Amino acid sequence: MSKLFSFSGSDNFFPGGSIYPNPKESSLFFSLGHHVDVYFPHHKRSRFSPPIVFSGERVEKKNPSIEILPDECLFEIFRRLPGGQERSSCACVSKRWLTLLSNIHRDEINDNNKGGVVSKVEYQDVEGDGYLSRVLEGKKATNVRLAAIAVGTASRGGLGKLSIRGSNSTCGVTNVGLRAISRGCPSLRVLSLWDSSSVGDQGLCEIADGCHQLEKLDLCHCPAITDKSLLAVAKGCPNLKDLTIEGCANIGNEGLQALARCCPNLKAISIKDCPLIRDQGIVSMLSSASFTLTKIKLQALNITDVSLAVIGHYGKAVTDLSLISLPNVSEKGFWVMGNGHGLQKLKSFAVTSCRGVTDLGLEAVGKGCPNLKQLCLHKCAFLSDKGLVSFAKTASSLESLQLEECHRITQFGFFGSLLNCGAKLKAFSLVNCYGIKDLNLGLPSVLPCKSLRSLSIRNCPGFGDASLAALGKLCPQLEHVELSGLHGISDAGFLPLLETREADLVKVNLSGCVNLSDKAVCIMADLHGWTLEMLNLEGCKISDASLVAIAKNCQFLSDLDVSKCAITDSGIAALARSNQIKLQILSMSGCSKVSDKSMPSLLKLGQTLLGLNLQQCKAISSSAVDLLVEQLWRFPFIKDLLLDFESR
Repeated sequence: MSKLFSFSGSDNFFPGGSIYPNPKESSLFFSLGHHVDVYFPHHKRSRFSPPIVFSGERVEKKNPSIEILPDECLFEIFRRLPGGQERSSCACVSKRWLTLLSNIHRDEINDNNKGGVVSKVEYQDVEGDGYLSRVLEGKKATNVRLAAIAVGTASRGGLGKLSIRGSNSTCGVTNVGLRAISRGCPSLRVLSLWDSSSVGDQGLCEIADGCHQLEKLDLCHCPAITDKSLLAVAKGCPNLKDLTIEGCANIGNEGLQALARCCPNLKAISIKDCPLIRDQGIVSMLSSASFTLTKIKLQALNITDVSLAVIGHYGKAVTDLSLISLPNVSEKGFWVMGNGHGLQKLKSFAVTSCRGVTDLGLEAVGKGCPNLKQLCLHKCAFLSDKGLVSFAKTASSLESLQLEECHRITQFGFFGSLLNCGAKLKAFSLVNCYGIKDLNLGLPSVLPCKSLRSLSIRNCPGFGDASLAALGKLCPQLEHVELSGLHGISDAGFLPLLETREADLVKVNLSGCVNLSDKAVCIMADLHGWTLEMLNLEGCKISDASLVAIAKNCQFLSDLDVSKCAITDSGIAALARSNQIKLQILSMSGCSKVSDKSMPSLLKLGQTLLGLNLQQCKAISSSAVDLLVEQLWRFPFIKDLLLDFESR
């Protein structure tokens, strides 16, 4: 080294031999580039500055930087850092360091803690089911963020849930990002990929290779993922319990067959709109997971009656079954499924837009599923009153029945199912069923359906006063009543329902019943006010008289909706004067007669309010609302006030 400092500039600096007595020391001298007159041996990396640079006759000393080190050296340094917090801090320096740190596999980290004492993590960001969860949506879904998550969560218990929804259009999530997760997050249990067109088989194979604890996989609209990925997941993730595949056009039977062979703990599957998946894949899945699979959802698939027959025979552990838009499944499929005697544990069954649901098919399901508690039928065009009544007679364990857009169901089917249901039916819902006509049926003298607690009838134009009066006699124990959008309901039908109650009403929704008046509301408040907790009167023909009755009798009411009603400032003042009412939600949308004069009353009510809706209240000025907001926020016990007001 002395030869370097004695060099004057006129002597021959390099006569031909090495300046180091030990040639191995020459590796300590690196090249700065072609423009610097300095000795350096041949080296495949020539992009780094030496600590000493010669320029003419002067020796310049430069401050050494760790950035001159090659990736291999930084990699060795990073993997020897004492803890996760240190690695996280280093990842904040640059994208280069972040990339290097995210590519360090957990097994490659050198544990210097030889004392056997595990340091306690001071800060734990534990969420949900006991492990960290992260969600990346839209522009935030990038490879750089995934790398940061992989490094940052390592020191806080490890990432357990990752959801990627959408992707950045310019630098979105690709296989590189999933590679970082696979290396830094071996504890990953839940992975969701939605609309990730740039993620392919390579990325998911990396996950399968590095995240062996994966239990739930959700793939939605990932066109680049094929059966190859599912084969890798089947081999690398034997603990998989929950699988969702939606809109993946290149996933077919082979992937499902591999999962059926290698994932003995599979409990739930949901498959939608995958044209390559047919009966073979479903049959393999059901036959292999006969004693573990509890939840099945099949939607918009090219399967036939064969798949339903296999479900009916092998679905010994199935408790929840949902079949939606299966055009190739016929009445025979449902009949065979019901008579397969395999669905003994089925508790919830939902069918939408399946032409195979007929009277014969539904009756078979009722007989073959003795423990069925909940049935939801939507758009079942071939189901009639006969099938519904036959099902009600056989389904002795049924607790909830929902019918939506089943237009062949009439008054006879509705009341017939109530008369013939078992003693466990608690809830009945009838929505958009246009076959309902308001007929005076003259129901026979039978035992009432005392088990029914909740009734919801929405947007059934033919349901009127005669039906409602008969319903009051048949179901005296109702506590939750929803009669929404029923223009045929008036005081004449609603009052008998109130007067025949053996139980007191708790929640009542009368929105859209434009022919109900103050008389019905006042009597309801008088008879059931002390138990009412929620009351929706949107669009009803009521005035301040109803609010006065509510303020007087409904001391436990917490949710009140009087939108589009003819109430005025006097009605709001009556609510505010009541010392017993403690409203939390108040909606007055579209109440054009409420003005700025109600601001003091709203301020008093605001002491307990969590939500206030003043949209379309045209008589209330913006300045009055601004002042109200400012004053309401002064209450120290109000944690979250939602003020919904449309500025003009």
